[in-house]
Amino acid sequence: MNVYQEVFLSILYRILPIQQYLEPVYFYIYTLFGLQALYVIALYVTSWLLSGTWLSGLLAACWYITNRIDTTRVEFTIPLRENWALPFFAVQIAAITYLLRTNLQPAQERLTFMAVFIATFLFSLMWQFNQFMMLIQALALFVLDCFDLLPTAKVTWLYIIQISGLLLVCVLQFFNSMILGSLLISFNASVLIARIIQKNLKKGPLLNRLGKLILHVLLVLCLTLLINKFIKKILNLESDEHIFKFLKAKFGFGATRDFDANLYLCEEAFGLLPLNTFSRLSDTLLFYIYVFVLLFMTVAAVIVAFRNLSGSNQVQLMEKMGECTITLKPDAAYSLIHTVLFGCLALSTMRMKYLWTSHMCVFASFGLCSTEVWKLVLKCIGLYTSQRMQVVKYSIPIITLLYISYKFWPGIMDELSELREFYDPDTVELMNWIKSNTPNTAVFAGSMQLLAGVKLCTGRTLTNHPHYEDKNLRERTKQIYQIYAKRSPEDVYGILRSFGTDYVILEDSICYERRHSRGCRLRDLLDIANGHIMDGLGENEPDLKPSTYPRFCEEIKKNLPSYTTHFIRVFQNKTFHVYKLAKHK
Repeated sequence: MNVYQEVFLSILYRILPIQQYLEPVYFYIYTLFGLQALYVIALYVTSWLLSGTWLSGLLAACWYITNRIDTTRVEFTIPLRENWALPFFAVQIAAITYLLRTNLQPAQERLTFMAVFIATFLFSLMWQFNQFMMLIQALALFVLDCFDLLPTAKVTWLYIIQISGLLLVCVLQFFNSMILGSLLISFNASVLIARIIQKNLKKGPLLNRLGKLILHVLLVLCLTLLINKFIKKILNLESDEHIFKFLKAKFGFGATRDFDANLYLCEEAFGLLPLNTFSRLSDTLLFYIYVFVLLFMTVAAVIVAFRNLSGSNQVQLMEKMGECTITLKPDAAYSLIHTVLFGCLALSTMRMKYLWTSHMCVFASFGLCSTEVWKLVLKCIGLYTSQRMQVVKYSIPIITLLYISYKFWPGIMDELSELREFYDPDTVELMNWIKSNTPNTAVFAGSMQLLAGVKLCTGRTLTNHPHYEDKNLRERTKQIYQIYAKRSPEDVYGILRSFGTDYVILEDSICYERRHSRGCRLRDLLDIANGHIMDGLGENEPDLKPSTYPRFCEEIKKNLPSYTTHFIRVFQNKTFHVYKLAKHK
């Protein structure tokens, strides 16, 4: 579904007069690296807008680069959908940061809304997980609006932009059912409906407003569930059911034998964030400064939110502190709740840390260069003067930049001078054999990762596309993966032929997998889903039964008559075994 970027690039490559000078693969790589430059520029601009100084933007960019192990995966997995999408998400955040400034002219507001819409649309078009990221963003807007930290009119337009951008993507993706049944559309619609139902939500004394607020939250949650349930019931949508099964099992609300959910649960990328992440971020001082700014801004947000709800001009605590009046600008408030919510997401799911760590660079640099932060800190400790505040505001970021440059610049230069080469002779041999010895119309079955390479390198037809956000494709993949389960040759042959398979590729790295522990190997997941006892020493659930057949991927290599009747080995090397399916009349 998310291949519009490749379609656009292929058209652009044919239009531009560059075919003689640049191969398609390099055009693709340079385009993605160019988008990463856009990403860094967006972070730079966001930090500058928040703090009011270009020094903050420079510090954010330096932190992003020096912490690139934890801020991006573009170095080692270039064509990931998130590498296309996240630069536009960063542009959207920069545009929202500018939009939340006070005293914008109407023309400036309209142009900024347009920029937010375009960035939201492009982000949504390029990544299948867009709806979950924007749901967290919508939750951030909802929380801030409830506590009067953002202008309600602007928040409403941002809700509408999210819905309209997602619906436009739905149309372009041939009415992708997963988008129509997304929680984001249900949540945003619920918020807008709840506002119509509940009048005078932001009026009254403190206890009255708290009561209204609790009712408002409950109303929105109930409406969200009802609308989402209604849409899925009417349209018979089940595209994202595996994600909710995964979340239910991940957070301890019951184990599951669902193959798709367990496939996610067993991947390290969907596990908790490793603790060594914080030690790496601390080496560049990023994490220490981030925690300092986060604690300070959280206290400020709580005080301002309480003041807004109570309707008073000053909180009792501030009265005791004299001149230490605390304020929180809308753009800073959004940045705070954004980093908190995406931080919770990153802690629970390692793959999503790249949404948090990049904004961590922005948030920490903003706090370190913020006039409001240093002014309040110096006032509260009785050392404030205008000159002293200016010295602290600029000297500490400069010292931090000098430290980062001194410690990490030599290592970056060494990495840039190091040349690396792709080396996987077994895979290269397989792809060359396929191109030379199979017809262009041949249909191949195998693992999702390998088949993506087969499609890219040879152009052959695949039985299962590695797009996992579709129920039918997930079920097809599970059926194809029976080549690694304990099934009879007749069963496997029937399954493969039902999908029109001509050749099946078996990988020793999956059949004899050691990367995962027992219970998380692909063959174990298939055994559990099929109700069979797993291989090896260890416990099994009591209702699992022994299979009457050996493991297909192991037994087929013995060339027994029951297997050679249906499968003929046509290629073999240290890693791969290719079998041609016999065509019985």
